Amino acid sequence: MGETLEDSLSEPNWQLPSEVPSGAPSPKPTPSRTPLIVGVAVVVVLLGAGLAYFWMGPKAPLPQQSAPVPPVAAAPDASTAEDTSAGEQVPVAQSDTRVRDLVGLLSAQPELQQWLSSTEDLMRRFTSAVSNIAEGESPRAALAFMAPKGAFQTVERGGRLFIRPESFSRYDAVARVIASLDTQTSAITYQALKPLFQGAFQEISRPGQSFDQTLSNAIQLILDTPVPEGDVEVVDSPGVNFTFAAPELEGLRPAQKHLLRMGPSNTRALQEKLRELRTALLLPAATPR
Repeated sequence: MGETLEDSLSEPNWQLPSEVPSGAPSPKPTPSRTPLIVGVAVVVVLLGAGLAYFWMGPKAPLPQQSAPVPPVAAAPDASTAEDTSAGEQVPVAQSDTRVRDLVGLLSAQPELQQWLSSTEDLMRRFTSAVSNIAEGESPRAALAFMAPKGAFQTVERGGRLFIRPESFSRYDAVARVIASLDTQTSAITYQALKPLFQGAFQEISRPGQSFDQTLSNAIQLILDTPVPEGDVEVVDSPGVNFTFAAPELEGLRPAQKHLLRMGPSNTRALQEKLRELRTALLLPAATPR
């Protein structure tokens, strides 16, 4: 059956302990452990907007990370960004304060401040998430702190299972924050933080790759994701929980399947803002996949 919804939305599969079909005994709802691509989008936005991969305070412990690599005297210029207020260079490993200060100005929505203050090593998380999305893969490891509240829910009608609207509404805050981002200020912020993005990206990328191009590819993947009309049907598949009933949705990349979990309305709002940001950021055209 190929890559299933389960395979793309959880570890990186869509395997949440709270995801049970309607009609079955309902355990006490637990926070989802899977950051959606929403997260992704936000990441893209944030990164793209100079900021961050999104938006929700952690409902579960943050994943353990290796300690940041300390800067060395011979580090390349691209790994630091100029702090114009102090006239000094800010290493990637010490850039969280600068990122929070600049990105925090992009929106008055309180969720943005919560996301920025709830984790550390923002630049490395952001660039890792964008890189994963550009490759079509789940950004779960980098964005675990953005897991949505509540449980995934389905409803049965006429012997068929559909995703409940309540599952989509868990991502309303993400869509609201993204839509509130000031596009032009985001573009200015991105340019200010660009050396840090590129520096963090160089730590994980192949020689010769640019963060601008990778961000453009990640945004394009999100924009290419089809938005289903009406109810979204899923299938309770043995061993994998749920898969999309529609072959054209089940055949999407893991990152795109994450995005669909936001629901049609939230997905469209995210795509609209990303179109604006892509133009304002003056990114290169996406490379063909």
